[in-house]
Amino acid sequence: MNEPGIQSLMDQDTLERRVRAGETPEWVADHWRTFREGLLGERNGTPFPCFFGAESVQQGEPLYTAVPSMSEADDLLTLRDRILEYLECYRDHSDRASLVTFFKPPEKSSSEREYHDALWHILQTLHLHDPEPWPEDIPTDPDDPYWEFCLGGEPMFPTCRAPFYEERKSRYCPIGLEITFQPRALFENLGVTADTDAGQHAREVIQDRLEGYDGVCPHADLGDWGVETDREWPQYMFSEDEAQAPSTCPMTVTREHPKPAARLP
Repeated sequence: MNEPGIQSLMDQDTLERRVRAGETPEWVADHWRTFREGLLGERNGTPFPCFFGAESVQQGEPLYTAVPSMSEADDLLTLRDRILEYLECYRDHSDRASLVTFFKPPEKSSSEREYHDALWHILQTLHLHDPEPWPEDIPTDPDDPYWEFCLGGEPMFPTCRAPFYEERKSRYCPIGLEITFQPRALFENLGVTADTDAGQHAREVIQDRLEGYDGVCPHADLGDWGVETDREWPQYMFSEDEAQAPSTCPMTVTREHPKPAARLP
């Protein structure tokens, strides 16, 4: 961790120090500035909805990496390696250490559809080059309420912010794609899964803040893992315009391991 270069795994102090010293590209500095301002600031007199995330950033707990491309295979394989490194060390770093990934923005403005395509290309690539088999207790069908993205044998929740959001500013990033990876074990260790009183209370607070922060009702796809009527995959990148968002999950998951043509670490 904290090795040279923007594609290393960095703690928050290291990222901030490198940005201040001018050691990162401008897009990384802009990502960090807008991410910090977004999570620690207010909108419509309301703090950022996910108070766990806001408190975590305030305390300097997340880990970070940057990715120079949303499509280049080598960059996405390096991202895979950083996620695997993160999974090995995040528990020792902090109870609330999510992994925040900043992607270099495309040269020209991208549509909502293109950002959805980019997200699922990234997740599909990570899956195809996963060094571990898909967990036996996680379904492979994204239409199952118990499905969720996995890498390195770990179920996780990747949540996105992107430039195309106009109403849902809690998901807005003016720079480019941003994905925060949160292992399910992180929520379990904090005791805030949907099947706990603390988890239900947290969701009530977040939903109340969402309405105030965004100025619109919480998204219809907002739900909980394992609830029969809810699905995980649409929550990774909420739709702003349903016509530009996928109606079914674009990701194909297989238990075959290793996968054909996989480049394993």
